[in-house]
Amino acid sequence: MPLIALAAVLLAACTHATWNLVAKRAADSRYFVWLYSIGSVLVWSPAVAWVLWTTRPVFGAMQWIAIGATGILHLAYSLGLQAGYRAADLSVVYPIARGSGPLLAFIGAVLLLGERPGPLAILGLALVVAGIALIAGLTRRLPRGSGRGFRWGVVTGACIAAYTLNDGWAVKLLGVSPILLDYAGNSFRALVLTRTAIADRPRLAEEIRVYARPALIVSVLGPLGYILVLFA
Repeated sequence: MPLIALAAVLLAACTHATWNLVAKRAADSRYFVWLYSIGSVLVWSPAVAWVLWTTRPVFGAMQWIAIGATGILHLAYSLGLQAGYRAADLSVVYPIARGSGPLLAFIGAVLLLGERPGPLAILGLALVVAGIALIAGLTRRLPRGSGRGFRWGVVTGACIAAYTLNDGWAVKLLGVSPILLDYAGNSFRALVLTRTAIADRPRLAEEIRVYARPALIVSVLGPLGYILVLFA
């Protein structure tokens, strides 16, 4: 792996862990996903405008299919992750999601994208998954109430694997900009959740007051981390 790609992945890991910690603290929020989705659309609009102006992309049917798929998959991922954080501790949900996601994505990349990883790549994946299993406590009896968190972690991991394969295909083979791809996912998520959020104005107003700062942090760091991964 080129050094710049490795640096991008490591930085993305730091941003990802940070915003997940913030999201866990907002687990009781009903509309936190909508808040940070709207925030992402607003914060990243200048970058998107710059990409559109400088590259003038032309999308065909396959590009639009990939963009639509990323919207649906990221919506499912975000809702599943917050549901997991409401159900169990971060130390259970996050490692399960982040461990099962790469494992499933690895298998999918081999079966669907024709990638042929070498022995070191396979060993590295095995070590990562084993380390995550140890962190999540899978080698011992899970605490009472952790079962739901475990299940939501696996669901979230499956979403991670699916959007990783889809978005890798979109960026590597279809030439879609990572910034545009991530922005499309955030826009779709915000659009789908807007009706429910607006219908509950008193609760939404209270959550804006309480969770505006955490939502802003996720709005910046969430897309930043994922865009770095896509560029890598």
